[in-house]
Amino acid sequence: MPLKTFAECEKLAEAAHGILGLRMALYGVRLLGLMNPVGADRKRLITYVEIDRCADFGKVAGTFCDLSDQRAVRLVARDTATQRARELYPEILDKNQQHMHAYRQPSDEELLERQWLRVSIGVEDLPGYKAARVMCAPCGEGINFKREVVREGRTLRRACAGERYYEPLG
Repeated sequence: MPLKTFAECEKLAEAAHGILGLRMALYGVRLLGLMNPVGADRKRLITYVEIDRCADFGKVAGTFCDLSDQRAVRLVARDTATQRARELYPEILDKNQQHMHAYRQPSDEELLERQWLRVSIGVEDLPGYKAARVMCAPCGEGINFKREVVREGRTLRRACAGERYYEPLG
Protein backbone atom coordinates (compact mmCIF):
# COMPACT_ATOMS: atom_id res chain seq x y z
CA MET A 1 0.00 0.00 0.00
CA PRO A 2 1.66 3.26 -1.06
CA LEU A 3 1.85 6.26 1.23
CA LYS A 4 -1.51 8.00 1.42
CA THR A 5 -1.83 11.61 0.38
CA PHE A 6 -1.89 14.28 3.06
CA ALA A 7 -5.62 14.82 2.47
CA GLU A 8 -6.34 11.10 2.98
CA CYS A 9 -4.25 10.96 6.13
CA GLU A 10 -5.74 14.23 7.35
CA LYS A 11 -9.22 12.72 7.44
CA LEU A 12 -7.95 9.78 9.50
CA ALA A 13 -6.00 12.06 11.84
CA GLU A 14 -8.89 14.43 12.36
CA ALA A 15 -10.92 11.61 13.82
CA ALA A 16 -8.12 10.99 16.33
CA HIS A 17 -7.22 14.67 16.96
CA GLY A 18 -3.72 14.10 15.55
CA ILE A 19 -2.80 16.64 12.88
CA LEU A 20 0.54 17.44 14.53
CA GLY A 21 1.46 13.76 14.80
CA LEU A 22 0.39 13.23 11.20
CA ARG A 23 2.54 16.12 10.00
CA MET A 24 5.47 14.74 11.98
CA ALA A 25 5.06 11.18 10.66
CA LEU A 26 4.76 12.20 7.03
CA TYR A 27 7.73 14.58 7.26
CA GLY A 28 9.84 11.94 9.01
CA VAL A 29 9.30 9.24 6.40
CA ARG A 30 9.79 11.78 3.58
CA LEU A 31 13.11 12.93 5.05
CA LEU A 32 14.26 9.31 5.22
CA GLY A 33 13.09 8.69 1.65
CA LEU A 34 10.67 5.93 2.64
CA MET A 35 7.95 5.99 0.02
CA ASN A 36 5.97 2.97 1.24
CA PRO A 37 6.25 2.82 5.05
CA VAL A 38 3.22 0.55 5.47
CA GLY A 39 4.24 -1.77 2.63
CA ALA A 40 7.66 -2.50 1.13
CA ASP A 41 9.52 -0.19 3.56
CA ARG A 42 7.67 -1.23 6.74
CA LYS A 43 10.53 -3.27 8.21
CA ARG A 44 13.02 -0.47 7.55
CA LEU A 45 11.31 1.95 9.93
CA ILE A 46 11.35 2.12 13.71
CA THR A 47 9.88 5.18 15.39
CA TYR A 48 10.44 6.29 18.96
CA VAL A 49 7.63 8.57 20.10
CA GLU A 50 8.05 11.04 22.95
CA ILE A 51 4.68 12.30 24.03
CA ASP A 52 3.04 13.71 27.11
CA ARG A 53 -0.59 12.58 26.91
CA CYS A 54 -1.79 14.37 23.80
CA ALA A 55 0.29 15.43 20.83
CA ASP A 56 -1.56 18.71 20.51
CA PHE A 57 -1.24 19.77 24.15
CA GLY A 58 1.86 18.13 25.62
CA LYS A 59 5.41 17.60 24.56
CA VAL A 60 5.68 15.86 21.25
CA ALA A 61 8.74 14.53 19.48
CA GLY A 62 9.52 11.53 17.37
CA THR A 63 12.68 9.87 16.14
CA PHE A 64 12.32 8.08 12.81
CA CYS A 65 15.00 5.44 12.18
CA ASP A 66 15.81 3.88 8.81
CA LEU A 67 17.28 0.47 9.64
CA SER A 68 18.64 -0.06 6.12
CA ASP A 69 20.62 3.16 5.96
CA GLN A 70 21.56 3.35 9.68
CA ARG A 71 20.31 6.92 9.98
CA ALA A 72 17.62 8.69 11.92
CA VAL A 73 15.94 12.05 12.22
CA ARG A 74 14.37 13.45 15.40
CA LEU A 75 11.49 15.87 14.91
CA VAL A 76 10.23 18.15 17.67
CA ALA A 77 7.22 20.42 17.53
CA ARG A 78 8.44 23.98 17.85
CA ASP A 79 7.29 25.80 20.96
CA THR A 80 6.04 28.60 18.72
CA ALA A 81 3.39 26.31 17.16
CA THR A 82 0.93 26.65 20.04
CA GLN A 83 1.30 30.43 20.22
CA ARG A 84 0.89 30.65 16.46
CA ALA A 85 -2.37 28.66 16.70
CA ARG A 86 -3.74 31.21 19.19
CA GLU A 87 -2.70 34.10 16.94
CA LEU A 88 -4.20 32.61 13.77
CA TYR A 89 -7.51 31.47 15.29
CA PRO A 90 -8.32 33.54 18.41
CA GLU A 91 -12.04 33.15 17.71
CA ILE A 92 -11.83 29.36 18.18
CA LEU A 93 -12.04 28.76 21.93
CA ASP A 94 -11.54 24.99 21.86
CA LYS A 95 -7.74 24.52 21.90
CA ASN A 96 -7.90 21.21 20.06
CA GLN A 97 -9.92 22.71 17.20
CA GLN A 98 -7.67 25.76 17.20
CA HIS A 99 -4.62 23.52 16.79
CA MET A 100 -6.31 21.31 14.20
CA HIS A 101 -6.78 24.37 11.99
CA ALA A 102 -3.45 26.07 12.68
CA TYR A 103 -1.18 23.02 12.28
CA ARG A 104 -2.24 22.73 8.64
CA GLN A 105 -0.83 26.17 7.80
CA PRO A 106 2.97 26.31 8.24
CA SER A 107 5.61 24.47 6.28
CA ASP A 108 7.14 21.39 7.89
CA GLU A 109 10.27 23.42 8.66
CA GLU A 110 8.25 26.14 10.40
CA LEU A 111 6.28 23.64 12.47
CA LEU A 112 9.02 21.13 13.33
CA GLU A 113 12.65 21.28 14.36
CA ARG A 114 14.78 18.48 12.94
CA GLN A 115 18.02 16.89 14.04
CA TRP A 116 19.85 14.08 12.23
CA LEU A 117 21.01 11.32 14.58
CA ARG A 118 22.60 7.93 14.87
CA VAL A 119 20.49 5.64 17.06
CA SER A 120 21.76 2.41 18.61
CA ILE A 121 18.88 -0.03 18.35
CA GLY A 122 19.10 -3.22 20.37
CA VAL A 123 18.31 -6.48 18.64
CA GLU A 124 15.32 -6.88 20.99
CA ASP A 125 13.74 -3.73 19.50
CA LEU A 126 13.95 -4.92 15.89
CA PRO A 127 10.79 -6.07 14.09
CA GLY A 128 10.18 -9.79 14.49
CA TYR A 129 12.54 -10.26 17.43
CA LYS A 130 11.91 -13.43 19.43
CA ALA A 131 13.49 -14.43 22.72
CA ALA A 132 12.93 -16.90 25.47
CA ARG A 133 10.29 -15.93 28.01
CA VAL A 134 11.74 -15.68 31.53
CA MET A 135 10.00 -15.67 34.88
CA CYS A 136 10.18 -13.00 37.56
CA ALA A 137 11.70 -14.54 40.72
CA PRO A 138 9.53 -12.69 43.29
CA CYS A 139 6.10 -12.81 41.62
CA GLY A 140 6.31 -15.54 38.98
CA GLU A 141 5.01 -13.39 36.09
CA GLY A 142 6.49 -14.01 32.66
CA ILE A 143 8.66 -11.39 30.98
CA ASN A 144 8.99 -11.12 27.20
CA PHE A 145 11.61 -9.74 24.83
CA LYS A 146 14.55 -9.21 27.21
CA ARG A 147 12.65 -6.63 29.27
CA GLU A 148 13.78 -8.17 32.54
CA VAL A 149 16.10 -6.59 35.11
CA VAL A 150 18.77 -8.72 36.78
CA ARG A 151 19.80 -7.70 40.29
CA GLU A 152 22.08 -9.73 42.52
CA GLY A 153 21.61 -12.70 40.19
CA ARG A 154 17.79 -12.60 40.39
CA THR A 155 15.54 -12.04 37.37
CA LEU A 156 12.89 -9.37 38.00
CA ARG A 157 10.19 -7.71 35.95
CA ARG A 158 10.54 -3.94 36.03
CA ALA A 159 7.68 -3.46 38.52
CA CYS A 160 9.29 -5.87 41.01
CA ALA A 161 12.59 -4.03 40.51
CA GLY A 162 10.91 -0.79 41.68
CA GLU A 163 10.40 0.67 38.18
CA ARG A 164 6.62 0.59 38.13
CA TYR A 165 4.33 3.27 36.81
CA TYR A 166 1.55 2.28 39.22
CA GLU A 167 0.98 1.71 42.93
CA PRO A 168 -0.88 -1.44 44.02
CA LEU A 169 -3.97 -0.73 46.12
CA GLY A 170 -3.93 -3.94 48.07
